[in-house]
Amino acid sequence: MSAIDMNQLLARLLDKVASLNAEADIIANQDRAFSLKADKGELGEYKVTSSQQIGIRLIKEGRVGIAYSESLDEIALDAMLQDACDASRFAKVDADQTISVANSRLTTDCAEINQPDTTPVEEKIALALHLESDMLALPDVTGAPYNSFFEGESRLWLANSLGTFCEHGEFSVGCYTSALVERDGRQSMHSQGQYGRRFDELDSQTLAQQIHTVAAGLLPGEAVASGRYSVIFNTNCLASLFGCFQAALSGKWAQQGINPWRDKVGQPVASRWLTLESRVHMPGGMNIKAFDGEGAPTSDLLLIGEGELKTLLHNSATARHFGVASNGSAARGARSALDVTPRHLVFGTGPHSETEVQSGDYLELVKLDGLHSGADAVSGDFSFGASGFLCRDGVRIQPVRGITVAGNFYRLLGELEAVGDTLHHNDGKGFYAPLIRFGGLAVAGK
Repeated sequence: MSAIDMNQLLARLLDKVASLNAEADIIANQDRAFSLKADKGELGEYKVTSSQQIGIRLIKEGRVGIAYSESLDEIALDAMLQDACDASRFAKVDADQTISVANSRLTTDCAEINQPDTTPVEEKIALALHLESDMLALPDVTGAPYNSFFEGESRLWLANSLGTFCEHGEFSVGCYTSALVERDGRQSMHSQGQYGRRFDELDSQTLAQQIHTVAAGLLPGEAVASGRYSVIFNTNCLASLFGCFQAALSGKWAQQGINPWRDKVGQPVASRWLTLESRVHMPGGMNIKAFDGEGAPTSDLLLIGEGELKTLLHNSATARHFGVASNGSAARGARSALDVTPRHLVFGTGPHSETEVQSGDYLELVKLDGLHSGADAVSGDFSFGASGFLCRDGVRIQPVRGITVAGNFYRLLGELEAVGDTLHHNDGKGFYAPLIRFGGLAVAGK
């Protein structure tokens, strides 16, 4: 469906909403995905899928009803509208939820996220097969059980009763593989992915080498003595750890009374070396978007500045509840209720060189297991299985496996020993941080 047709469809739906003496915002999206999987030197999967959804958040007399449809025909859309209206009748009055973004006409104008793809499918198949063959060619690799190439194209439209019509489109590619390394009766496995906007950004050989370095390096690992260690999480691990506690930045969690930082705005919550931003644009970033889930413009936000909590992430409802301005952080999908989300999370660089961060003895963690089951986002307590390397002055001197790391995330943010001067990104290119050295993390080993 063209953008013009979709806008006309959304306008007709909003006219029907108005006839019910209600207001609404509507999100529609269309997605196309293509994926390949390699297994034992052959393609195990060749899949092309497409989907579409349209969802409505209808507000009538202060009550919210949410409904969605996967069909765009008139009967299905009328049924969706009726479902939302019926749901609103049974909802509690929520004075904070209103349609508030008026006459927004934003389109994500960023050529890098929606580049035309002219790569022949044969090259994509070759990449999928190389993911497996390149891995199996490396020393001691006896298996590469997960090998996939994937790409996706999506378009999203957002409209509301106050004249807002916004549009977003993007294209992305990625690949993923794994290595099972065996030697002297021991096994080690590691997996990793690459993501980008163009096929030529993917490099199966580099990916295979990165995975093999970790899997083979950890193979002879043993538990270290229990105690307290200085720790550096690699960027993927730090992103995963932070993801378990990201709700501390949520205005919605604060509105619900369960955010431990709900009364901390303007107060220190971390070391003075820690600065954290939500940035709309990062070169090569995967979370670039001109508008949020309500159609408000996204903008760079300083969340933590020199250890002080500057703001929470707000949509219009949480902002109204706390009497502050919405900051373009609304999140909503066709099926979901109104929430909040950052764009790219970017930790600020610090005053130390990477050599200084890596000086002396420390534990480098490259794998964490059982994250969400081992984390309490409200209290901040965590306990995870972990693997990595005992290091000295930036050199890995001993592989480490079979340990448990435990602590309190909110206290950990105040126990920074050093912050590096160079940014690194995680595989998903939505999280950026320098090397950060944390002090005194409890390790249970032998």
